[in-house]
Amino acid sequence: MSRIKEFNLPDLGEGLTEGEILAWLVKVGDTIELNQPIVEVETAKAAVEIPAKWAGQVQAIFHPEGTTVEVGTPIIAIDTDPGAGPVEQSTTGAPATDLPAPSAASLAAVEVAPAEGAVEPGLIGGPAPGGRTAVLVGYGPRTTAAKRRPRKGTTPAASVPAAPVQAAPARVVPTPVQAGPVSGVNGKGRSTGMVLAKPPVRKLAKDLGVDLGTLTGSGPSGSITREDVQRAAAAPAAAEPLTVTTVASSAASFGADREQRIPVKGVRRLTAENMSRSAFTAPHVTEFLTVDVTRAMKALDRLRERREWRDVRVSPLLLVAKAVLLAVRRHPMVNSSWAGDEIVVKEYVNLGIAAATERGLIVPNIKDAGRLTLRELADAMTGLVQTAKAGRTSPADMSGGTLTITNVGVFGVDTGTPILPPGESAILAFGAVREQPWVHKGKVKPRLVTTLGLSFDHRIIDGELGSKFLRDVGDFLADPEAALLAWT
Repeated sequence: MSRIKEFNLPDLGEGLTEGEILAWLVKVGDTIELNQPIVEVETAKAAVEIPAKWAGQVQAIFHPEGTTVEVGTPIIAIDTDPGAGPVEQSTTGAPATDLPAPSAASLAAVEVAPAEGAVEPGLIGGPAPGGRTAVLVGYGPRTTAAKRRPRKGTTPAASVPAAPVQAAPARVVPTPVQAGPVSGVNGKGRSTGMVLAKPPVRKLAKDLGVDLGTLTGSGPSGSITREDVQRAAAAPAAAEPLTVTTVASSAASFGADREQRIPVKGVRRLTAENMSRSAFTAPHVTEFLTVDVTRAMKALDRLRERREWRDVRVSPLLLVAKAVLLAVRRHPMVNSSWAGDEIVVKEYVNLGIAAATERGLIVPNIKDAGRLTLRELADAMTGLVQTAKAGRTSPADMSGGTLTITNVGVFGVDTGTPILPPGESAILAFGAVREQPWVHKGKVKPRLVTTLGLSFDHRIIDGELGSKFLRDVGDFLADPEAALLAWT
């Protein structure tokens, strides 16, 4: 068995196909333990730490920080028996780390650990990714720049498989293919047969109503990327070109040296895709309700004074969450999803809480929140927010949501018209609690008031159902103690 093992970027679940290396937690030469975190990777949903699959010494790191790597690609080599003596290193080539890259001879002895369900890349019989020469196992030194895409409007050059290395017979593994063959290319660089696009890209194009056959791919070998689809969906109808080109050119260049360009990737890219897909597929309706929550705020004060609650974070959002969960019991259709030819009504509530983080907006959810006591719900919400702020929310925590609350009141905003998370039929915006003049018992008095905004999918929830649900949430917040006695 080989002592040098390559560790591939593992399948992170939830349909994720790539991740960006945020930070290496180890360096070449470090001795590491089994399950020790070795790298922090940001996916389209969250930043996660990946543990080592073996104990040993770090032999090589194949990708620097900031690189986007596909699932199944080797990212690090580990010497599992460093006491057996030095490993031969190559003295040429451009290594990916501060030590020389392994030679073809040493890489031939490397045992690759493929991701579950993935095909081993870089073996004889297929091109190696990233412009590196294919060897028996793994990759040699990089010969071209990483992630370089062909210019718009040009036909990418066909990839040429690397010549086999003259060595002992080796196991041949086919290189994975993204799509079916392309039968031809027209004068504009567009395929006249099947187009190259990954399944997630095809689904995105279908959701946004974009015809893949009309696009020019900017990805490898002319494949169509998510950016190509999004650009086509957002593009306005074609118009006649401006005749005064000098004016257009001058306007385009003005102030270019004072612009900041931020790459759209990771969590922000996923949020943009989800919001675009939801906004143009689900017919949104938003209703508003202004509520006197003075009694609810007094109930929170009494709760905080109880001995068993003194170490618990108690906020108005806790009462809003409880109100939503109780209202769902009275109106279960609100907790459902549209599945084309049927409506799926969930008998559990995975309650999403929108959280603003440095990497963008994320919506982790509390699984089966309807079964929790008020104390358990408070603890779950505190843990959810703390984990999100620390950037440690896992992809599993952000999947499977059924109903969402977004607390825009923490930013001093009265309310909003939130967009539904994909697959959900309702989302509630909780606005700021302010002291306002209010008619109470026939007299105008200063009262604590908030405004709720409920957006819902009109394919599932009609005006009557949406209004009743929102009214129940408001009634609970107006007098939570009375509502608990009446509803439970």
